[in-house]
Amino acid sequence: MHFTSTSGLIGNFGQANYAAAKMGIVGLSRGIALDMQRYNVRSNCISPFAWSRMIGTIPTETPEQQARVERIKKMTPDKIAPLAIFLLSDLAKEVSGQILASRMHEIYLFNQTRPIRSIHREEGWTPQTIAEHALPAMRSSLTALDRSGDVFSWDPV
Repeated sequence: MHFTSTSGLIGNFGQANYAAAKMGIVGLSRGIALDMQRYNVRSNCISPFAWSRMIGTIPTETPEQQARVERIKKMTPDKIAPLAIFLLSDLAKEVSGQILASRMHEIYLFNQTRPIRSIHREEGWTPQTIAEHALPAMRSSLTALDRSGDVFSWDPV
């Protein structure tokens, strides 16, 4: 069982080093899942949504910010524990190499890095032909620079 963060999975301002470390955990967990499956060892990640000292510095200057923090404070570790216990139990014996999140009464399964577009050019590529052909073909599939709060823009349920 490993713990990651949406700071790495999605992104947040001012957390580049933390995001890199949390994505490293995702890679480690996936590698363990692949290497150890022959021994029936499972490895998964949980991305918990919970109030902690680490996010205790969220600004609370406006009524909207104060309301947001009060909602976040309702996301306590006891909401994450059932998912962790499940993943560690025999009930999850076929679940390995996955990234799940627990947010109040919601559970999310995150996708993992996979190719989504492919562009081929028989004669190869130059920076110019990439700009002229590959970029326009891939533009609609580029991932937006959203932050965790943009992706999870609704209140936890």
